[in-house]
Order: sequence, then C-alpha cells, then structure tokens
Amino acid sequence: MQIERRETLGPQSDADRLADWRIAQLAAAGFDASLAVVVAGRPGVDIHALIELVERGCPPGLAARILAPLDEEPEHM
Repeated sequence: MQIERRETLGPQSDADRLADWRIAQLAAAGFDASLAVVVAGRPGVDIHALIELVERGCPPGLAARILAPLDEEPEHM
C-alpha cells in the first residue's frame, strides 16, 4: 500500500515532515491510509507501541483504540 504525501503550498515544516514520517511508518505496519492519517495527527500517541502491537498480531484499529488517549473519543476506529 502506498500513501501519497499531503499537498503543501510551500516548503514543509518540521511538523509536516514528522507527520509524513509517522503516516509512512504506520502504513508500512499495515494501517489503512485513513487510520494512519488520524493516528499520525495525534502527537501523544506512541506509534512505536502501536506498531509493536500490530507486529504481535493485534489488528491496527484495535491497537489504535488500545493506545488512544483516555480523554478522546475514537473518531475512525
């Protein structure tokens, strides 16, 4: 699966590059594009822990729910 980079109107900021990297890492681990974008946009989510759960057999959506911050309602999951 390939996720296209988000369109930008100028040079990418560090935050944009970080978000793109997080999306790419999640996609490579098996997250679908829309879930990868949602999860990557949450700075408090540990994507390394998410990827580890998926590598151990947890479905990506469930892994995202398990590690979602307690003060947020699931949007896409």
